[in-house]
Amino acid sequence: MSEDYFEDEEFSGADYSKKPLTKGDYENCRFANCSLSGSDLSLIKFVECRFESCDLSLARVTGAVFNDVEFKNCKMLGLRFDSCNKLLMKFNFDGCQLSTSIFCDLKLINTRFIDCKVRDADFANTDLSGSTYDISDLSGTIFNNTNLKKADLTSSFNFSIDPENNRIRKAKFSAENVKGLLHKFDIEIL
Repeated sequence: MSEDYFEDEEFSGADYSKKPLTKGDYENCRFANCSLSGSDLSLIKFVECRFESCDLSLARVTGAVFNDVEFKNCKMLGLRFDSCNKLLMKFNFDGCQLSTSIFCDLKLINTRFIDCKVRDADFANTDLSGSTYDISDLSGTIFNNTNLKKADLTSSFNFSIDPENNRIRKAKFSAENVKGLLHKFDIEIL
């Protein structure tokens, strides 16, 4: 990887799906309305960066660092977050489309998913303790051996979480969405 270093810079309206983003370290940078769809972000370091209204669908993120990164209104379909550098991984999502993304085997404590579409994603073996899914659609999303202790799912919907295969102690659910915990029993809730 090159030694390029970018700090406090703004990248706006660029199409990195045709001309790749320069490999290097990005600190406190803002990416707005950029297309990174299908691009190779492998081994790039993003620290305290913000992505707004960007398309990162199917980007390759092998070994990429996402440390204290915010994603707002981004399209992020099919991302393999499980291939990122796991050291110091921390990010939050607001208004994002994260369908078919993979978050397996990660430690994502206190991660926020606010008003997101997280359909058909995979959180198997992931530590999501203390995380928040606020007004988020979780249809088809896999939770298997997932740590959801103290997670807040009170306003999330369309999820199916097996309490026998996941840790849900002190997690929060609403009366309206608690049926997502009973799905496997094939019972009617009136």
